[in-house]
Amino acid sequence: MFQKIFVPFGLVFLGILIILAIFLTQTDLERSYIIKIILVLGFIGAGLIALESNRISKIIASPLEELSMGIQRVGLGDDNQRILSDDQGTLGNLMRSFNRMTERLEDKVSKLEEDRQQLRTILSGMVEGVVALDANQRVLYVNDRALILLDLQSHALEGKRLWELVRNREMMDLVEEALRQPEPKRKELTFATSGNRSLTLHAARLPGNPTRGAVLVLHDTTELRRLERLRQEFVANVSHELKTPLAVIKVCAETLLDGAVEDCENRMRFLEQILEQSERLNNLIMDLLSIARIEAETELFDFIWVPVREVVEQCVNRHRDRAMQRSISINAFPMEGSTHPHQDLECLVDEEAIVQILDNLVDNAVKYTPEHGVINVQWGLENKYVIIQVLDNGIGIPEADLPRIFERFYRVDKARSREVGGTGLGLSIVKHLVQAMKGSISANSQVGKGTTFTVRLPYAKD
Repeated sequence: MFQKIFVPFGLVFLGILIILAIFLTQTDLERSYIIKIILVLGFIGAGLIALESNRISKIIASPLEELSMGIQRVGLGDDNQRILSDDQGTLGNLMRSFNRMTERLEDKVSKLEEDRQQLRTILSGMVEGVVALDANQRVLYVNDRALILLDLQSHALEGKRLWELVRNREMMDLVEEALRQPEPKRKELTFATSGNRSLTLHAARLPGNPTRGAVLVLHDTTELRRLERLRQEFVANVSHELKTPLAVIKVCAETLLDGAVEDCENRMRFLEQILEQSERLNNLIMDLLSIARIEAETELFDFIWVPVREVVEQCVNRHRDRAMQRSISINAFPMEGSTHPHQDLECLVDEEAIVQILDNLVDNAVKYTPEHGVINVQWGLENKYVIIQVLDNGIGIPEADLPRIFERFYRVDKARSREVGGTGLGLSIVKHLVQAMKGSISANSQVGKGTTFTVRLPYAKD
């Protein structure tokens, strides 16, 4: 390129020197003639120089303009920009360097985008909610879990201030404190707008001085707090259930030690009370152990084909004498409209478990059915499920209490429940046993008209 510029100008300068040398050796007439020639040649040379300069400037300016436009396009985000040139000189080297630079830039941007997408995928798949904020508490990023935990809409969140999206004063105070101090902050909050959801918030300031923002990590502790409340209620209920029979045993034993043991007429009554309450304690402990084994999935089930009719009739016969003492009629018969002959209907279950389920349901029916009442136990096959129903015309269960009757120690009428006995764990055991055998149980009831418990167990036989 520089040769194209300096060679023409060098030749013109050399020609001027030659003419000047000739001019100095000539006479005045000849000099006048030479001056005219010089002027003509000067104009011609100036024209040629102007044309050559214009051509050379275009040769130089065109690739420079193309390079400038390429740089502008790269600045606007077009990483695929390339400049083609056959020039082997300095401009060609400059353009080839530009192309190599854009290739490396494209690779780095592609890598950054890949890392960014990978990070977003990881954050979106997290169980915890993540919210990134700038120094002015404007939202930079919210993952999917945070949208659920904070009950936010998924559109147009970036750029909004956090207090515009979440109206919780304690959360705002935690964020402000995290932005001011380098140590991470932690606090557990309850959000009424999210269905009384309990969240543990961890707030940490982003590195940098001044601070660039903060990151919030949200852990959903709602289920943990619910289980903690259930544990507290369970401990309180167990303590109460153990305390009552122990108090009776203690009083009877103290009375006997104080001299009642010599009272032939009354000592048997105290001893019977001790035996009765001891049996109650034993039943309570055995029920607690049974629930613990079922919930821990350490209970071993032996699945065999059990004749449904036989196991139902045996259960009814076991409770018939107690029912007759209260003039209660107890019956067993197949359901109407069953899709299988009731005589040979079998179910693949654990025999001890199905016996315990039926005994608990029928025992409850006898306890809560008034004198001269009726209890019916029926069975059948419906939609590939073995159905067993226990129906009574007893006192019934209020609709508000139905969802909770399978909870441990839950009693609809606590005074009547303790009067008729029981541990308060029977229906909870029934539910766990049925679910362990891949079945389900439901209850329907009307106060004053009676209750129906329906057990559904899968029927696997073709």
